Amino acid sequence: MPTVVLVGTLDTKGAEYGWLRGRLRGLGCEAVVVDAGTGPPGIVPDVPAERVAREGGASLEALREAGDRGAAVTAMGEGAAAVLAELHAAGRVDAVLAVGGSGGSSIAARAVRDLPIGLPKLIVSTMASGDVTPYVGAKDVTLTYSVVDIAGVNRVSRLILGNAAAAAAGMAHAQAGSGAEPEEDGRPLVAASMFGVTTPAVDAARERLERLGYEVLVFHATGAGGRALEGLAASGLLAGVLDLTTTELADDLVGGVLSAGPDRLTAAGRRGIPQVVAPGALDMVNFGPRDTVPERFAGRNLYVHNPTVTLMRTTAEEMAELGGRVAAKVAAATGPAALLVPLRGVSALDAPGMPFEDAAADAACFAALGGEPLDLHVNDPEFGRAAAERLHAMISGGAA
Repeated sequence: MPTVVLVGTLDTKGAEYGWLRGRLRGLGCEAVVVDAGTGPPGIVPDVPAERVAREGGASLEALREAGDRGAAVTAMGEGAAAVLAELHAAGRVDAVLAVGGSGGSSIAARAVRDLPIGLPKLIVSTMASGDVTPYVGAKDVTLTYSVVDIAGVNRVSRLILGNAAAAAAGMAHAQAGSGAEPEEDGRPLVAASMFGVTTPAVDAARERLERLGYEVLVFHATGAGGRALEGLAASGLLAGVLDLTTTELADDLVGGVLSAGPDRLTAAGRRGIPQVVAPGALDMVNFGPRDTVPERFAGRNLYVHNPTVTLMRTTAEEMAELGGRVAAKVAAATGPAALLVPLRGVSALDAPGMPFEDAAADAACFAALGGEPLDLHVNDPEFGRAAAERLHAMISGGAA
């Protein structure tokens, strides 16, 4: 029988979790209830709050006495994550289901963060109609908006929670029946970074790598995509990284909306994983609709990519700083690393006659980058194929 683990604050959501447990059992699943609350539970859990707090490095009694909600949410989230890791190691997690407001959603998000990709993770949250970045991060978390507050089981919440239970049960049955792990095909894994404006480069590289016998995982450089790539590199599952699109570093420097954080372009280097890097799309910083661009950038070169995305051209000073940052990250790599520089432009918009054509800005970046110059545009198929061939040589022979 597949197992769905329910993680929640039973002091405030006991009735809801009791109802979900009954519904899951009716759908042919075992339900394991983990109490991540700090008050007296509304139902009897399978894993009590005392153990969750202890696993999170705290004492339940101390958390209650302190009355610090933020500290309690942090500790119980860490503890719930540790409990889930133990249950997963024991083969007792086929899906995770949680319901809650901001606090409960934060606990659940932390609890599922370290579980493997592909293991179903479903959170019903009052926060799911806004910015869900804190809850999803770089993992495959499914969010459902609760519509009404999660305060009892009523004619509306019963529909939402019933659908969530059915979804979790269905995914758990599928997970248990599939053996949980994806079927291996024996090909080495390569991760590649891509943006719409670098797609031709990555497509050419991917096609070449696939012909050479690799499986290529492409990550969209939207902040979350870069964080997911870094996480996969840190896990040690990759044979190589083809980081042709480092644009998220521009957002991190200038203040765009698609930053992957300052640690972008570091995990592969720390693990010694062969990597080929290029300054793909460093010519742009990302914002939302045109009217959301900060006023301080009003005089900059702005391009409305679509109704929800506005791009801003990076200046020569910013490009020089970005070139230096990329070069330093590549130089710090403990394994084979190459930095390829497309002298004819770094994105589809950075080309003759295009809105972001700026030879002086590119030259400032290239001077700081160093690396290996190629008299090609980043999107020339030859550039993508050259990057693929270099990565293959590194992986197969260890050549830098």
